[in-house]
Amino acid sequence: MIITWQGHSCFKIQDKIGPEGVTVVTDPYGKNTGLKVPNFEADIVTISHDHDDHNNAGALRGNPFVIDCAGEYDFKGVLVEGIDSFHDDKKGSERGGNIIYRMEVDDVSIAHLGDLGGPLDSTQLEKLVGTDILLIPVGGKYTLDAKAAVEVISQIEPRIVIPMHYKTPDLKMDIDPVDKFIKELGLKPTYEEKLKISKKDLPQEDMELVILSI
Repeated sequence: MIITWQGHSCFKIQDKIGPEGVTVVTDPYGKNTGLKVPNFEADIVTISHDHDDHNNAGALRGNPFVIDCAGEYDFKGVLVEGIDSFHDDKKGSERGGNIIYRMEVDDVSIAHLGDLGGPLDSTQLEKLVGTDILLIPVGGKYTLDAKAAVEVISQIEPRIVIPMHYKTPDLKMDIDPVDKFIKELGLKPTYEEKLKISKKDLPQEDMELVILSI
């Protein structure tokens, strides 16, 4: 499996390269972000909430299966479960709802937290037990900040953490850079252009922090 970060909360997740492979794309953004809009082919698109920096499925090529609601889905052998949550820590009263997605790709369990705004409740956490790779927002202001992100990580206890939704050079959004999160988590990060991994390669003991480049 290959995970490539497109910036913000958008990832391309592929079980294999080539016409036989399946490509999942999370939270494709619009041009208002200042980032280059993703326009490659996708089979499945997950949308965590209906804001224009997360819902630009129309920019992607092909005829992707778009998931924007909680529930269980099985498309082209990829299992996806959408889990209701909130975009803030006040039960959605400030920014509304958010959908967490847990997906099984190439026997690896990946959770994308979208714009999660607060800690997980017991129902949400039960659905995320056993997550291998966690894609988590860390930039604060609209989502979890560094401290809150670390608390959620301690709830889920994934094998690999990949931060997202933080300040990068071209992003037109006033949120924190990733440095605060790295310091708060206290793990030495590995920097990668993309993450290529299979079930057997997952760390068995210590959790790993991976920072992906755009």
